Amino acid sequence: MVIGGVAAAWLYSSQIALPSDLADVREEPRTVPEPVAEPQTKAVYPAFAGHRLRRRGWVLRRALLLADASAFVAALAVVDIFRVQVNMADPAVWLFGLGAFCAWVLFAHGYGLYLNDELQAVRPTADDVPGVILLVTLTTWVGVLVLHATAIATPRMGLVAIFWAAAIALVLLTRTIARSVLSRRFVLRERTLIVGAGQVGSEIARKLARRPEYGLEVIGFLDDEPLYDPLRAADAGPPQLGGTSRMEHVLESYGVERVIFAFSRLPASEQIELFQRCMELGVQVDIVPRLYEVMGSRMQVHDVEGLPLVGLRVPRLSRSSRLLKRSLDLALSVVLLVVFAPLLAFAALRIKLESPGPVLFWQERMGAEGRRFRIVKFRTMYADAEERKAELEHLNKHTEDGPTMFKIKDDPRITQFGCFLRRWSIDELPQLWNVLRGEMSLVGPRPLILAEDENVVGAGRQRLRLTPGVTGLWQVLGRSDIPFREMITLDYLYVTNWSLWGDVKLLARTVPRVLQKTGAY
Repeated sequence: MVIGGVAAAWLYSSQIALPSDLADVREEPRTVPEPVAEPQTKAVYPAFAGHRLRRRGWVLRRALLLADASAFVAALAVVDIFRVQVNMADPAVWLFGLGAFCAWVLFAHGYGLYLNDELQAVRPTADDVPGVILLVTLTTWVGVLVLHATAIATPRMGLVAIFWAAAIALVLLTRTIARSVLSRRFVLRERTLIVGAGQVGSEIARKLARRPEYGLEVIGFLDDEPLYDPLRAADAGPPQLGGTSRMEHVLESYGVERVIFAFSRLPASEQIELFQRCMELGVQVDIVPRLYEVMGSRMQVHDVEGLPLVGLRVPRLSRSSRLLKRSLDLALSVVLLVVFAPLLAFAALRIKLESPGPVLFWQERMGAEGRRFRIVKFRTMYADAEERKAELEHLNKHTEDGPTMFKIKDDPRITQFGCFLRRWSIDELPQLWNVLRGEMSLVGPRPLILAEDENVVGAGRQRLRLTPGVTGLWQVLGRSDIPFREMITLDYLYVTNWSLWGDVKLLARTVPRVLQKTGAY
């Protein structure tokens, strides 16, 4: 409690908590400020570079540090419940506690648990889990050895295990809370410039605009040869701010903290020079790699005599990997069915009482290796929903060229209780029966209707190598808001980068997405 109060007071009183830096989420969208007059000569702005880094990354690092300190104090309080025989008035105990936390900070800093939030545009707490488990284990056992060596205390192994488990759980919990509070209570806007005004750059801008919780505010594009993008022109996206020769001027005038390079037509040597100019000004630089469509989170970067190579995974699962995935599906689906049994019964009763028709909705979908199956959901629409589909085509959210999905926000065919079911994704729970039957997995590519599957060609057919999932990248990253073509790309990346830990992270990330209720219609 004391640490939490100090943290809150510190955040409010800090110089970084200015209206331009930290703002309530409910504020009106701000317009991009007018740039100052361009200087006659290029100059380096070292003072400005230092100020830039004392904003989003600076706040995140210190918030995570306070979260870790709170977690360790809480873990000690949990152990104290069991009345460990430690003399809390002994200065040696306090000195040991301070030393233990300093060791944790040193280990965590070296592992990147503080710096990664500044380097990465988006970092969910699920990415911290391996590092937190490893470092809490290391810190705990080093602490036990020091306690025995100094005779400060001789804790029993049972109590050590309790502290270890409590510390892991509490560190992850407090980190989640810290990130959530900073992204929701405060808008830590990081002004972002995109170099490259083509299709890739415009797509990045649209993705960031869809997810304001990332805190990346695109202020515009720089490009010597910008391509006209009708999509960006139509949705009044960020403006074109000129050529790359204005880089320093734009960085200073707009207070840019991050630059994303997205396929500018500049020669490689000139792009490298731009990278260096940005980094000299203290700006975080992100680069969209070539062939990004086939790269995923599990690519391996190695080197040959100092030349970096990117290794791509073969898109197939070994027999042992499939067994592990199936084991996870069976174990969790049984548990979830038992836990949600009362909710399933309540939903079935409400559906039956609200409108005529069956409780469950069955539909043929395309499964793994081209095998068709019948997916089961709670019925959320009136009985004549399919007959009314043609008359509502003009309301389809997806109007992009090429194959599309049929998604209508505030669909008039959905019943009142059906809206509730969809908003909280409760209509998806009967799919656990498909998981038990082996027709679906808890995590996997989106199960397509047959008409949609006919539009998937080429490398996109790799999605059929894995069993379709109740959740997956499509559901976690935006659900119905994501266009068809992007969904196929996400499914391809999931299949080619599969890992059991990746499935666990997607399951963990599904929970907050369901609670946010975004894209659920």
